[in-house]
Amino acid sequence: MWRGERCLFEQLHFELEPAQLALLIGPNGSGKTTLLRVLAGLGLPTSGSVTWNGLAVSELAVEQRAEVAYRGHLEALKRDLTVVENLRFHAALWRTDTNVELILEELKLGSVAHMRARYLSAGQRRRVALAMLKMSGAKLWLLDEPTTNLDAEGRALVVDWTRRHLAEGGLAVIATHQPDEFAARGALMIEL
Repeated sequence: MWRGERCLFEQLHFELEPAQLALLIGPNGSGKTTLLRVLAGLGLPTSGSVTWNGLAVSELAVEQRAEVAYRGHLEALKRDLTVVENLRFHAALWRTDTNVELILEELKLGSVAHMRARYLSAGQRRRVALAMLKMSGAKLWLLDEPTTNLDAEGRALVVDWTRRHLAEGGLAVIATHQPDEFAARGALMIEL
């Protein structure tokens, strides 16, 4: 994979099975975000291919794309909507009947539930964004530094959600500078 005239990585090949985790590790600028975006179908590989259930990600139907959820550095929140409105919007988008109040309670966001997203702290915005990920029902989670801006309690919750997702047969690819938080038996470590 190239960025401009610089080769980020080449001849990278890996496959994930249900309940498996891949951790992308490496210094800033090594290509972790680029790889996640390519896996999500938001960028094209300079060579080779990325497939999901045997189909190129660029050729997936809408229903198949819903099986893959990417959560990058931006939270994808509507700044003029409240926390509850953002969560309900995403619940409708993902066609899920997730109990928004339970997620707010789990994330300890009840006190800001009716606050517009523009006034949330960075950590609160990250928690709401991760709640939207959990609500998606996607089988494959692609997470770019998911614990950034979170306190210890928030970090532990994201790790717990990820472990539960894997235990239920989900898959995850996580770019992180703290692989020990997520490392589990059978985790695939990809160093870029």
